[in-house]
Amino acid sequence: MNAKKKLLWIKADELYPLNTGGKIRTYNMLKELKEFFDITYFTLKSDSLMPLGNMSDYSDHQVFARWKDNKKNKIKLCVDAIINCIFSNRPFVIDKYTSNEITKSLETVINNYDFDVIISDFLSLSDNLLSLEKKPGAKYIVFQHNVESYIWERHFNNASNFVARSYFKSQWQRFLSFEKNACQWFDGVIAVSKFDNDVFINEFKLKNVLGFVETGVDTQFFSMYERNPNKNNIVFLGSMDWMPNIDGIENFVRKTYPLIKKKIPDVTLTILGRNPPDKIKQLNEKDKSIHVTGTVDDVRPFLAKASVSVVPLRIGGGTRIKIFETMAAGLPVVSTTIGAEGLPVVDGEHIAIADDSEAFAEKVVEALVDVKYSDEMAKCAQNFVSNNFSWKTVTKDFVAMINQVKQ
Repeated sequence: MNAKKKLLWIKADELYPLNTGGKIRTYNMLKELKEFFDITYFTLKSDSLMPLGNMSDYSDHQVFARWKDNKKNKIKLCVDAIINCIFSNRPFVIDKYTSNEITKSLETVINNYDFDVIISDFLSLSDNLLSLEKKPGAKYIVFQHNVESYIWERHFNNASNFVARSYFKSQWQRFLSFEKNACQWFDGVIAVSKFDNDVFINEFKLKNVLGFVETGVDTQFFSMYERNPNKNNIVFLGSMDWMPNIDGIENFVRKTYPLIKKKIPDVTLTILGRNPPDKIKQLNEKDKSIHVTGTVDDVRPFLAKASVSVVPLRIGGGTRIKIFETMAAGLPVVSTTIGAEGLPVVDGEHIAIADDSEAFAEKVVEALVDVKYSDEMAKCAQNFVSNNFSWKTVTKDFVAMINQVKQ
């Protein structure tokens, strides 16, 4: 039996808890990749923190680089952002994860082991890797879960004041330059949607794009709870410490939800996701029909109680794992075009799509009132994801793309 090839997986954070789409995608793919590779997982860790969960679930070996996360210290975070704006030409989220200590740790692990494949998961730690010479015989791949510069451009387009627009424009322009140059350095780029794949080829003019992997879903896990929806209960599922989700639900509550309430006065909204900021938590104080859960151990009971799922995003990139998860749970989904961007779903068949507030409200009302229509759409979507998007299939496609690279 041939020995497994050695893979170095570089990611800024550990995967537990599985509370973001990126973590869920990486976790499920790494579990499948262990069949093909001996996996070393390189990540960052504060000295005071123990690893979360059993990392051997998704890797064979682990390497930690020392790093201090300042995200809970708002003053330090603001100071760092200002310093970045004045003294650096790189995006803040790249500077945040770049240091001599991280680079040296990465250099040591690469020099000590003969890796066949080295994968940067997201661009977060990539600048540390780019400063090193490529090791002969290794394939260097970047796994791009988003077109990062598109996210910042959409932040700029949706910003409501001069200071925010100026900041987002600066970060957008920096990321546009960094993203193109960084992606060109790698031997291969793997995207997560046809849309992103085409942007890398047609707009970035990259010659090293290997293709895209579809979003996967554990349909058995999400269909385990029998649906018993509360009448007229809307759910929004997403990490509430991610800016596009905060922007999307704020805009929905401000502009769209009141239109729905005019037609259906007893409608309720459940905002389901980790770490909501104070302005999201306080929505319940202004409107008692809104329930903000915060972090929960299991989203499935909440999904089972919902009548329809909404994805009112105006900003974002990559693909929406949460849409496939809610579909697998048997919910009808109403989304914006950006919300469903990157997913091979058909409007009116698997999902309802609308973009302006009035049209979005009409789609939600229709899904709540016409139960036969919404049940048929939900069943069609559930069968679609169950039959086509297992993590095993997705990961085999990923391995095939890696194998395209010749060394």
